[in-house]
Amino acid sequence: MLRLTRFTRLRVALRTALGFVVLGVGSSVCGAAAVALLLVLQGLPADMGAHNLTFVLLAAGYVAVAVVVGSLWTAFLHRRTALWFAEGRRPTPEEAKRALRLPLHLALISGALWLGGTLLLGGMAALLATWMYAYGVTVAIGAGGLLTVGLVYLAAEWVARPILTVALEVTPPDQITSVTVLWRLVLTWAVASGVPLLGVLILTAPPDLGHANDKASLIMLAIVGLLTGAVGTGLLARAVAAPLRRLRVALEMVARGRRDVEVQVDDASEIGQLQVSVNSMVAGLRERDRMRDLFGRHVGDDVARHALEHGISLSGDVREVTALFVDVVDSTALAYRTSPEEIVRKLNRLFASVVSAVDARGGLVNKFQGDAALCVFGAPTRLAHPETVALSAARAIRDEVLEAGELDLGIGVACGLVFAGQLGARSRLEYTVIGDAVNEAARLTEHAKKVPGRILASEAVVTSASAGEQEHWTRHRTIELRGRQAPTTTWTA
Repeated sequence: MLRLTRFTRLRVALRTALGFVVLGVGSSVCGAAAVALLLVLQGLPADMGAHNLTFVLLAAGYVAVAVVVGSLWTAFLHRRTALWFAEGRRPTPEEAKRALRLPLHLALISGALWLGGTLLLGGMAALLATWMYAYGVTVAIGAGGLLTVGLVYLAAEWVARPILTVALEVTPPDQITSVTVLWRLVLTWAVASGVPLLGVLILTAPPDLGHANDKASLIMLAIVGLLTGAVGTGLLARAVAAPLRRLRVALEMVARGRRDVEVQVDDASEIGQLQVSVNSMVAGLRERDRMRDLFGRHVGDDVARHALEHGISLSGDVREVTALFVDVVDSTALAYRTSPEEIVRKLNRLFASVVSAVDARGGLVNKFQGDAALCVFGAPTRLAHPETVALSAARAIRDEVLEAGELDLGIGVACGLVFAGQLGARSRLEYTVIGDAVNEAARLTEHAKKVPGRILASEAVVTSASAGEQEHWTRHRTIELRGRQAPTTTWTA
């Protein structure tokens, strides 16, 4: 609301002020008219005889004074709130708390004026007539006051909602204890049935109030109960049902995967606390998705999913995988003649090709090692034909990088049993693969840098691949790799 234009804020403030005045005057006049009609139907003023006119004039005078006093009092209270709202200024904590107490203060103003009328007119009835008349007048005015105060509070929350919404940004609902859903339900019950039924009980139970026929008064109380019940229930629906419906819609959107949902906190009761909780939950989901995205970008989506499913565990298993190792040719000389920024840009373009080719075939880029990259097919996600997709990825990476012409590279591909799992300490883990296949792929990469096709794969990988993939490969020669006792027969593409 504070982001609205100054004209819009001023218009809302004036509309709220007008709403409070209309609410105060309308409730007082309607309540006084209903009480006056009830007294007339019961014949109480008429039974005062010569003092009838005096009592009526006194009652009318008090209503007029109460309307003026109540309007001025309400305007004074609202002025303190409307100033910061119209200016677009963020309220201080004290101003926010004062704004949130505005419906209660309006109800207290109405209650104080009705209490004054009850005491004044009840006392005058005792002086001008009898104590029985005073009892009837006091009960009628008191019941009308209770009914009016309840409606004023429920309606004031509705009228003041634009201002309360801004105040709740400063003072969250969990810091407010005076407004509860139970309190609203009790008020609605009192307005809809409690006070009208109490009036029926008083009229029908002894002693008789006045000497008129109670039938007309009972009909009037029934009509008043129907009207106030409809108004009170409508206000309760706006205060409770409407926010809950918005919460349900928001949660449905979150369940469908939306993370940009934010519920406006416009209630100071438990519903407002629920709105805050939903916003906090969505913010937590956004943060979780962001962390998962960052985690996935660092270790790969498959590793991130594996970690989330299995938690922190220094464990793994032995897998049959195919390892693919990529390394840049003569990186030392390249670093000497090229600026660090340019090297990083070229390596990023190289690794983009590596990630694209490996991800498209279900593999994992396990780690970047300076200007080299280790890719794994078969862990942590099992693949039906890891050798085939690894060889296909090696050709795709070679073709794209050499076509770009920025870097030269060597690629080695080998397969075998490896340990695949989380390694390190409980405070710092890394998903890795350890085994002879990884070492063999790294050794083949060194020799591949001198081969025209820039790829060398072990014979075990090629013979295990599909027939269609084997057509792209030709036998190269047998090589003795450093650290391995048996010679390795290699193939190139």
